[in-house]
Amino acid sequence: MNPEKKYVPRLIAWEVTRTCELNCRHCRAAARYGKYDNELSLDEITRTLENIAGFSQPIIILTGGDPLMRDDILDIARIGTDLGLRMVMSPCGKHLTEEKARQMLKAGIKRISISVDGATAQSHDDFRRVPGAFEDAMAGIKAAKKAGLEFQINTTVTEHNVHELEDILDLSIRVGAVAFNPFLLVPTGRGKELAEMEIDPHEYERVLHWIYDRKQNSAIELRPTCAPHYYRIFRQREKEQGRTVTPKTHGFDAMSKGCMGGQSFAFVSHVGRVQICGFLENECGDIRKANYDFESIWNDSPVFQEMRDLNGYHGRCGYCEYRAVCGGCRARAHATTGDYLDEEPYCIYEPKRPAPGGEAQHG
Repeated sequence: MNPEKKYVPRLIAWEVTRTCELNCRHCRAAARYGKYDNELSLDEITRTLENIAGFSQPIIILTGGDPLMRDDILDIARIGTDLGLRMVMSPCGKHLTEEKARQMLKAGIKRISISVDGATAQSHDDFRRVPGAFEDAMAGIKAAKKAGLEFQINTTVTEHNVHELEDILDLSIRVGAVAFNPFLLVPTGRGKELAEMEIDPHEYERVLHWIYDRKQNSAIELRPTCAPHYYRIFRQREKEQGRTVTPKTHGFDAMSKGCMGGQSFAFVSHVGRVQICGFLENECGDIRKANYDFESIWNDSPVFQEMRDLNGYHGRCGYCEYRAVCGGCRARAHATTGDYLDEEPYCIYEPKRPAPGGEAQHG
């Protein structure tokens, strides 16, 4: 870890409830419908948000489960907004009416994401394992659009739908989304059952090149998620065209990093467990045990500190010249080998080994 660098959370995903009416094949939480015991109360969430706002101004993603299954979700949104935090939400779509969307706007929700995992009702519903899920998602999108609530489309990419990506992007543009975010499957939770549906490393590489190509002239923003080596491919492709990547020339893309877990991103579970992301369940701290002091967990967690020490990564990720802009998926490494510091198993790039006694460049 660079002792001179200050690490500040810029994005926190908060699983405000695990209750959900869907039964998605890939769900990292294996969420189900029904009451979950011991979920954080409104007061506990408020105290933690106050602590977060006291030292940082991250975007807070209210997620689940389905956050709209929580009766006080608008109170949570309003409290975060009043603290100066940018509040966004990822509802499932079923309970998103035009009136609810207007209430969300009034509570300060700036954007929502709705998952679409197939270009047709048949493929989406098969993945979500609930008949009518596609229709519900489209109805939620229509409600958000009527209310003027900005929305993006998220898609978990597997063998099930990789051939539909172009069609899902076209659908996203057609319905008025401001962004399309392909998520590359991480086999955790129910997703472990989908390990055989995870696209292979060469197909993974092809998809990331497709994203780069489509970003060049897309009508909406494309941003891959859980695909850290996209930022290696991005720089390789720009270099091929004689372009150096800088914030001045490439804006946010130049400042984006692949795996942000523990460095600018964190996840809070429905019972207050803090993790580097929702896909790596190694606990970094407990909100209740820390007396709602998120800042102390963020600064002092040994796991977070390991994430920040790129020299401590194992295998190719420990010496790759692109490690500072990629970092590999720590959750995918853990799911594959049991070592969250291991090399990214779905990356085909072979970095040059540093000379004895030397260090690889950070890219």
